[in-house]
Amino acid sequence: MSFKRVAILISGGGSNMVSLVQSMTGDHPARPCLVLSNQADAGGLAKAEAAGVPTAVVDHRPYGQDRAAFEAELIKPILESQADIVSLAGFMLVLTDGFVSQFQGRMLNIHPSLLPKYTGLNTHARALAAGDAEHGCTVHEVTAVLDDGPILGQAFVDVDPGDTAATLASKVLVQEHKLYPQVLRRYAAGDRKPIELR
Repeated sequence: MSFKRVAILISGGGSNMVSLVQSMTGDHPARPCLVLSNQADAGGLAKAEAAGVPTAVVDHRPYGQDRAAFEAELIKPILESQADIVSLAGFMLVLTDGFVSQFQGRMLNIHPSLLPKYTGLNTHARALAAGDAEHGCTVHEVTAVLDDGPILGQAFVDVDPGDTAATLASKVLVQEHKLYPQVLRRYAAGDRKPIELR
């Protein structure tokens, strides 16, 4: 069986990356080929190494505002890894159209809201401020428009009285760790039909 090769981009602790890596065993149609971070001190790098996944770092800071130069370096380890799919898992930089277009139809992201609601940051606080009864997370294909792209899966949580942004974030994270591996498995097998977890 030939496996799809998955490069996972992270900026921090990499909890979603770990759930993806742990899922890619047995009859799963994909295998991790790279964990790449823009932060040398990202906690997820050690976790990836412990799992036997190759890692790389491309620090964005030396490039300042020159996004094109940074992305030209960022793409090198991905191309070298011969990745078929790129999964953004807590990668906290917005990628330009020039980068995204090279992986059109092959790049996934997980976002902590029920898109199209609450693109960008501070999603949990915004859901609370709006008085939403439910909240959740979305896995979508990445396009040039931030947090847009075709939705591949959503997982829902109830917003309870007394929830804070922190408690809501922890509830959503539990669902992220279930949703992202399920979507990736289907995506790697060629299934783009959206799923819902409740």
